[in-house]
Amino acid sequence: MSAETPVTVSERAVKRIAQILKDEGGDAKLRVAVTGGGCSGFQYNFALDDARADDDLVIERDGATVLIDPMSLEFLAGAEIDFVDDLIGAAFKVNNPNAKSSCGCGTSFSV
Repeated sequence: MSAETPVTVSERAVKRIAQILKDEGGDAKLRVAVTGGGCSGFQYNFALDDARADDDLVIERDGATVLIDPMSLEFLAGAEIDFVDDLIGAAFKVNNPNAKSSCGCGTSFSV
């Protein structure tokens, strides 16, 4: 990853993504997207995807491949994708400087 990558992926997230993709097999990649919905207006979606679009941002590191479409990238610029494993469960978390507020569970946000 270069210093100009608009989205970063933490070491914890890289390890978890690489394990998920290895277990899935094939040509799977993790797609991170922002869609309308959730209790704050927008929500993060994480899904496995075999297809890469020509205009996707592709982040590859240590066996982990993340895809982000251009529209979602507008909301994710400067964000960090992290993975947390604590008492309330394990999940991907987006530390997004563009979010003005977020819901209590951290899966939705407003700008």
